[in-house]
Amino acid sequence: MTAPVARRGFSEEAIHALSERQGEPAWMRERRLDAWKIYESLPMPTRQDEEWRRTDLRALKLDDIAPFAEDAALSHSLLPQSERDEAFAGILALRNGERVEHSLRDDLRSQGVIFTDLRSAIQEHGELVRKHFMTRCVPANDSKFAALHGAFWQNGVFLYVPKGVAVTEPFRVIVSAALQGSAGLAHTLVVLDEGAQATLVEDAASDKTTEQGMSSRVVELIMERASVLHYVGVQRLGRAVYDFHTERVLLGRDTNATLQTIELGSRLTKGRVEAILSGDGASVKLLGLYIADGKQHMDRYTLQDHRAASGTSDLLFKGVVTDEARSVYSGLIRVMPEGKGTAAYQQNRNLLLSRKARADSIPNLEIGANDIIGCTHGATVGKVDEEQLFYLMCRGLTRVDATRLIVEGFVDPLVADVPVAGLRDTLRREISARVGEAETALAS
Repeated sequence: MTAPVARRGFSEEAIHALSERQGEPAWMRERRLDAWKIYESLPMPTRQDEEWRRTDLRALKLDDIAPFAEDAALSHSLLPQSERDEAFAGILALRNGERVEHSLRDDLRSQGVIFTDLRSAIQEHGELVRKHFMTRCVPANDSKFAALHGAFWQNGVFLYVPKGVAVTEPFRVIVSAALQGSAGLAHTLVVLDEGAQATLVEDAASDKTTEQGMSSRVVELIMERASVLHYVGVQRLGRAVYDFHTERVLLGRDTNATLQTIELGSRLTKGRVEAILSGDGASVKLLGLYIADGKQHMDRYTLQDHRAASGTSDLLFKGVVTDEARSVYSGLIRVMPEGKGTAAYQQNRNLLLSRKARADSIPNLEIGANDIIGCTHGATVGKVDEEQLFYLMCRGLTRVDATRLIVEGFVDPLVADVPVAGLRDTLRREISARVGEAETALAS
């Protein structure tokens, strides 16, 4: 039987074709159709909306994009050679929504850990997925693009760690897609039961192409009481891709999370990185790094939402912007009346490497409780310090090398927190090369 072929543009007909292709149960098909109704009822964001005021979507041609790409079988591993010797709890690789590599340690499987692609999880652990998938963390009515994602998600990651199980090695995920005139809609769902512990490191990448593509990613991180999670998401999409993403962690009582995002690719990125502290004593660290060059546009919104007592949140986002690129950072610390004893901090720092580069930083506070420890924010936008450049150049470095060294010192504290050694080294080389290329172009 021939698999359904995606037509250009998103439609209800395409939803049925995708659901049939994936052999889904009726309840998932109904969720897709409900999400599609929400999508159709919501207006496309415009620059009249405050959240989208600095991001223009007029060049995005959704009607010309196929909702899903054809299957692409691969005969080689997607795991980089630099990481082959590292110890992982499990490995999962997807290409155009198809699983091409999968492993999970036997001892973890025997303890009840579930780590697989989302399609397989629906077939094998349907009730568990049904309970958590786009229900209380990122529902379809969260936004226009969340609804589109709910209707057309293709595959993704499902990780469940049962009560009291602590996994020390990271789970490694690689999601690759062509995105040549097509869409990639990958979903990550992580559920940690009471007292569980896990680390998940995920790459989102695509082919290099000049044909416009679209990515819509949703990451749902659900943490029950006293669980511990470190999530890292790296985005390295092609320069013709429009990327929309939501990463949200829902923290229960006495939980501890680190949510780390690194954005390097895409033509345009519009994302939300959010922590919902819904249980007393929850603690979260939000770390972000973005590198923009050429004519890239990167816009992200962060939320530290304190809905319970004695919560702690600490945010640090850094950006390096050069050429004619633009970055936008908007962040909100919100403390509800129940958020007594809250301690929250937010810092955004931007480094501009060219005269035409632009970085906007808009930090905000919304405090609804009187008895708090403290909520503060800070933002900086500036060029490389000329005195630092002069100091390094007096010791024999060229301006290009001196700039590269300063930028490496600026971003490395964030790269150093990535818990996979091979990935850390790869990121350092990539960032160094991009800064060097930008500075060489400016100097010529």
